[in-house]
Amino acid sequence: MAPHEVARIFRVSPATITRWARVGLLASTRTPGGHRRFDRASVMAHLERLVREGDADRTRSSAGDA
Repeated sequence: MAPHEVARIFRVSPATITRWARVGLLASTRTPGGHRRFDRASVMAHLERLVREGDADRTRSSAGDA
């Protein structure tokens, strides 16, 4: 997947996706022309992790409200 495709999934800018790849949050490979490409399964796994962490955060904050 190209950075703009991944950005659409996460609702962030393509520059953010490139930054995440640079710091190691998302694995990427480079084409012979030097463009980044992302494996769809890895992207979706990262998205699922973020959703699970968000659910855990909401659960913790709700438990503290009671």
